[in-house]
Amino acid sequence: MKAIKIILFVIAAGLLVFSFLFFLGAGDVTGGGTNWLITGGVMVVIAFVLIFFATRIKAPTQEITNVSVNIDLPGEVGMDTIKCKSCGGVLSKKDIKLVAGAPIVSCPYCGTSYQLTEEPKW
Repeated sequence: MKAIKIILFVIAAGLLVFSFLFFLGAGDVTGGGTNWLITGGVMVVIAFVLIFFATRIKAPTQEITNVSVNIDLPGEVGMDTIKCKSCGGVLSKKDIKLVAGAPIVSCPYCGTSYQLTEEPKW
């Protein structure tokens, strides 16, 4: 849309320049007289119509996309059994965030942050 606006403004500017030349040429002794005045006037009207439409063109609205990330904890992990490795405080679902593709736990009690890792099942 931005390119269309620029093209319309450039065409309108060109029409205004040529209409000015037609107005100047109409007053000359060897000029076109009334026909050139009418041509220059038509060009001015067309230029202002192009400017009007160029200012009315709106950019397309961008759709807002919400991305939801669900953390699927591996194995038989229950949310009530997750405890902080440092202080032993019970962690809730809001204390686990996904950072750079890895689940990171932030303890609200001691402030420790660490990556949640899966312990081997054997």
